Amino acid sequence: MRKFIFMALAAMMLAGCAQQELRHPKWAYDATIYELNTRQATPEGTFAAAEELLPTLRENGIDIIWVMPCQPIGKITRKGSLGSYYSIIDYCAINPEFGTREDFEHFLAKAHKLGFKVILDWVANHTAPDSEWTKNEGWHYRDSLGNLMVQYDWTDISKLNYDNQEMREEMLKAMHWWMDEIGIDGFRCDVAGEVPTDFWNWAMADLRQTHPHMFTLAEDEDKAQELTESAFDMYYGWSLHHLMNGVAQGKNTVDDLWANFAKADSTIRPEAIRMNFISNHDENSWNGTEQERMGNAIPLFQAFCYIVPGMPMIYTGQISGNHHRLAFFEKDLIDTDKKFAEGELYKKLNGLRERNKALFSPEVGAPMLRIPADNPNIFACVRQKEGKWHTNTVIAVMNMSDKKQTVTLDLTGYEGTYKCQCGREHELETTATFKLKPWGFKIFER
Repeated sequence: MRKFIFMALAAMMLAGCAQQELRHPKWAYDATIYELNTRQATPEGTFAAAEELLPTLRENGIDIIWVMPCQPIGKITRKGSLGSYYSIIDYCAINPEFGTREDFEHFLAKAHKLGFKVILDWVANHTAPDSEWTKNEGWHYRDSLGNLMVQYDWTDISKLNYDNQEMREEMLKAMHWWMDEIGIDGFRCDVAGEVPTDFWNWAMADLRQTHPHMFTLAEDEDKAQELTESAFDMYYGWSLHHLMNGVAQGKNTVDDLWANFAKADSTIRPEAIRMNFISNHDENSWNGTEQERMGNAIPLFQAFCYIVPGMPMIYTGQISGNHHRLAFFEKDLIDTDKKFAEGELYKKLNGLRERNKALFSPEVGAPMLRIPADNPNIFACVRQKEGKWHTNTVIAVMNMSDKKQTVTLDLTGYEGTYKCQCGREHELETTATFKLKPWGFKIFER
């Protein structure tokens, strides 16, 4: 009888394990990602100098370092004096501007020792026009006169031709070099939607045979459904980002935000992770700093990126207080300004995300439900995750306007004792009324 009971329990445990099978690396579910702009992060602009930033980033709760492209940059039609990170002349080398291979490997070893995962920005859509690859017949697109072809206003690149199998194999070989020889943990793939999805499916499947816990991010949202089917863990939340800017500028509403979530739920597979952000290298350099785009609403939308489903992302300079547009093709050091520094808030938000499973990324975290509000300016939601021993719950009440607001919420089913973001205990009853400052918010957790 005992043997039978033991076997039954074992079967139940195995069934439970099957139900909990993870779609993504286990370490990614409560992670926050940080985009490292090596050139602008320190006065030296090197990996050796950036290495000194790692302990502070870890203290702030960062888990994944996304390194912008660090390979040598082409010289033909180079933009500016230093050129674009995304005009690569040699995939398997380090840009001398940032140091040596040994410097990068030392940076990587320290990052791993501190508990970070490191992913590399991968540019598979194009090379620099003076790359050795351009000498291989059929590897790039050319016009009727045989000239290399560019895209958009990217005059410092040449588009690769994915009809060429030999080129595909060499691209995969280069990706393997970074994972097998250097030891990175995955890739952020530039303009991923411009590269055929079948290449990504083939390449990532091959890489995962030897690196099953690698993490992948696609710079794309339009093709997120197909890109995240098997190749990518995470996609860009571009539409949500633009809506956040729109709300901060009075152009969009709370209902627009909820409509965006409803559309994503119906068009993108539920286990795909959306990357939530208020800045990145493109937005900062070309569309303006978060101060320009969001003004006093910055703290609200920082918190919003953590409350809604997905993974939050922090860009170089946000923690230290950078408040100017960073030049893209020149040396332009980030600011260190306490007035604009966001590190303390990010530290608190990262702590909240790591300790409350309701905020974990899909499919481990909880879905987000709308709490009906009697004020159209209020975004109110709950995320609740049932656990074996207790329930994790997070309730957010956010004033999406530049004026004081009062709102009454029906919290039936969510009553109880919570802690607010200030650390104090707060008793939430069935009916709760809140007064919020302009762009103010309250987060309750238990």
